[in-house]
Amino acid sequence: MAKESSERIIFHIDVNSAFLSWSAVKRLEEDPGSVDLRTIPSIVGGDIATRHGIVTAKSIPAKKLGIETAEPVARALQKCPNLVIVRSDFETYRKYSRAFIAILRQYAPVVEQASIDEAFADMTEVFEAYEKGGAALSERMPGPGLDRREFALEMARRIRDEVRESLGFTVNVGISVNKLLAKMASDFAKPDRTHTLYPSEIPDKMWPLPVGDLFGCGRKTAERLASLGVSTIGDAASLPLEVLQTSLGEKSGEYIFRSVRGKGSDRVSDEREDAKSYSNEVTTASDITAENYSEEMPPLLKALSQKVASRLRRDHVYARTIGVMVKTNDFRRRSMQQKAEDSTNSEEVLLRIAASLMEKLLLGDKGLLSSDGSGIRLVGVSAADLDDGNFRQMNLMDYLTQALSGEPAKSPSAEPSREYTEDSDGNMPDKKRPDEKLRRLTEMSRKINERYGENTVRRGAGKRENK
Repeated sequence: MAKESSERIIFHIDVNSAFLSWSAVKRLEEDPGSVDLRTIPSIVGGDIATRHGIVTAKSIPAKKLGIETAEPVARALQKCPNLVIVRSDFETYRKYSRAFIAILRQYAPVVEQASIDEAFADMTEVFEAYEKGGAALSERMPGPGLDRREFALEMARRIRDEVRESLGFTVNVGISVNKLLAKMASDFAKPDRTHTLYPSEIPDKMWPLPVGDLFGCGRKTAERLASLGVSTIGDAASLPLEVLQTSLGEKSGEYIFRSVRGKGSDRVSDEREDAKSYSNEVTTASDITAENYSEEMPPLLKALSQKVASRLRRDHVYARTIGVMVKTNDFRRRSMQQKAEDSTNSEEVLLRIAASLMEKLLLGDKGLLSSDGSGIRLVGVSAADLDDGNFRQMNLMDYLTQALSGEPAKSPSAEPSREYTEDSDGNMPDKKRPDEKLRRLTEMSRKINERYGENTVRRGAGKRENK
């Protein structure tokens, strides 16, 4: 174990039952006399008449009745017929999430938001300033004389108090020397609690837990470990690395080997990585079949393509690979992708490619709907292979727009475009070069120049000649 003086102080701050809590706070703000959803059996879920009827958050009273996150609303109602159901409200959730993160940034110089309702904070520099009697964050500093771990507990208490008093909901704070252990600690008893999980506390606090409670250990991994006789995190810690890698694979085995010993990253960063892809998906209100495909699928694809294209344009990026995915009514996932002729953030292009791919995936010779009569319960559209547009092959409107504006035209890609499709079974791609399109665009540009003057459309710093 590292010496205490060299350990970092890492917090993981997690909103308790975030969606349910935020819905409850909004409800009380609008009607102070209403019942607090957190004190009664209640859930955030969808309309029971649709496939959106999944429990996404639950109150503690609902949890005590056996209601679980991600179970169907219908099943939850069987457990509690008087269950109160509220719809998701992501505008409200984003509002409270921003306020929550803003408070954390008043306490820590570096805050890494892990999701809408949780974040890591590195408090190491704050403690060092406290030790030196520095003025930084002085209004939130405790009185002098606390050691490293006492200081951490006091700062966690202050964060919890400020969130509760100013925003109306509660958080758990986990404290340790790295992100893994801090995350594990914040998941201990709730709500509104502070927990520590230092390396010396691992045998007593972490090893007795079910192995499935280990952060990063999914259900399938837990099942494989169970086949080895592993039921607790401590059981996994007793296995050699070679045994874990043989059963789980090299990377997964090494992750479990390190994690059960409390090894993890202590780097907290507030730098957001650029998105590698964009996607949106929706669960259908009823199964899409071959019979209702033409009626049900087009509006879904249009809405999904619109959302993905909007996000691409918002972030000023373009996508080269467009994909679709579905989940069948027996929970199988299938996907198909295709390269666009040029990178794009156009809703029309995304929709055209998505519609073509979906028809092949579902209605083609070996399509899911034509081959085995499956129904579709979830539909998604994705965009990947992102770039900033510098390597796009400009179309005619690009030329005209930039020629009239006087802005430099972006260079076309040096490599010819290729078009391919690829499904989840690894079928070989089909290829096609868009040489004909380029020839047509060049001819159209020539004719426009002839009619309106040379250089009306050109590569480089285009301009319109005045006559």
